[in-house]
Amino acid sequence: MSRVPLTFACVDYDRTRALQDGRVRPEGIDLTFLALPVEETFYRQLRHREFEISEMSLSSYAMTLDLEDPPFVALPVFPSRYFRHQSMYVNTRSGIRRPEDLAGKRIGIPEYQMTASVWQRGILQDEYGVAPASMEYVTGAIEQSGRDEKLTLDLPDDIRISAIGPRDNLSAMLEEGRIDAIFSASEPSCLKRAEHVRHLFENYVEVEKEYFARTGILPIMHTVVVRRDVLEAHPWVARELVKAFDASLRIAYDDLAYRSALKTMLPWLNHHVADTVATLGEGYWDYGLEKNRHVLDTFARYSFEQGLTKKLRGADELVMGAASDSYRL
Repeated sequence: MSRVPLTFACVDYDRTRALQDGRVRPEGIDLTFLALPVEETFYRQLRHREFEISEMSLSSYAMTLDLEDPPFVALPVFPSRYFRHQSMYVNTRSGIRRPEDLAGKRIGIPEYQMTASVWQRGILQDEYGVAPASMEYVTGAIEQSGRDEKLTLDLPDDIRISAIGPRDNLSAMLEEGRIDAIFSASEPSCLKRAEHVRHLFENYVEVEKEYFARTGILPIMHTVVVRRDVLEAHPWVARELVKAFDASLRIAYDDLAYRSALKTMLPWLNHHVADTVATLGEGYWDYGLEKNRHVLDTFARYSFEQGLTKKLRGADELVMGAASDSYRL
């Protein structure tokens, strides 16, 4: 049987490296791995659908399910996870001392629909009673200028949102006090140079551990999508890809446990891994629908409540949500 040539665009993660270097080869697939930054991958895939397989923002993917003909199908594979308490930053001169103080404030975000911000707004509402509509949002690049929303938004009337000027960036605006906070995926440079800019949660490690202990949620940021036309032509591809992604993940777990020499430049790696497992449990990054159902259900609710998706979907509709019976797992 000839192998099907497919291109996969993704960050060079430890959990996908075995797919990149060929230690894992999906059965029946000739996989070309393109190691690209997430922003480039997302833009090219959402705007031009350039890749048969790609890493994808969970938020952006969920929004594509509202299209008449959803172009992508998400596999139960989640290459990026991130606790998001740690990436909320505030100007202390705005009088923000605790999360509840964010109500009525101007919040800088790269994009309203980006997954990190969806989680952050949802956490603030669920955990601290700060409703998304109680804040005003300004969108733009953290450091450079000219960033736009990748998808067209149709938001409720009570969501106040505007774009920053063409020469502005959010980091400078936070430092200067023109906005009160930044919710982002990356750290603004002003955090290191301005004493009045700090994390909203200074003790974010403890806060995030306590959050996980109560909720069992290690937030999913990205999934892996396959173009629907690919699955319609080759229904078996979904199953073989999931098997390969899982095999690559197992190798990454093994690499973290290897102690003859450190494969990662972290002198106290053993302590860090032991602490992570003690806090999150074995298999804390595992793929699959059932193990991640509660995380996906929570995110789907946040996306719907924040006006991004038009239908409240459950985990089953997100993972393989546009799949026909012919290529379900």
